[in-house]
Amino acid sequence: MKIIQQIGIIFGICWVSQVIESLLPISFPASVISMILVFLFLCTGLLKVDHIREKSDFLLSNMAFFFIPAGVNIINYLDILKSNAIQLIIICVVSTAVTFAATAYSIRLTIYLLNRRKEK
Repeated sequence: MKIIQQIGIIFGICWVSQVIESLLPISFPASVISMILVFLFLCTGLLKVDHIREKSDFLLSNMAFFFIPAGVNIINYLDILKSNAIQLIIICVVSTAVTFAATAYSIRLTIYLLNRRKEK
């Protein structure tokens, strides 16, 4: 019975995010809205980790399975990918470098702020 409740909670949040997405005047992914809702519910205490732990662990452990349709669908656009291969490689390299740099500086800032806090 517990797993059914967890599925209901997760699907309920997904349904609410679909409704919010349809009401928004801009295009915004319902999956991102769902993640924001779960984060807010967890932060406010409306939802406890134990309420969704087993189902979320199951989904996380089988995440690769959910990427199969997207991976197979890439075959439909292989000709577009081939014609833009150099641009895509440049975008991937640059965005990876920017992500690494942003992460490194975020960690440096966090360590600096923590050390400054300890000194006080």
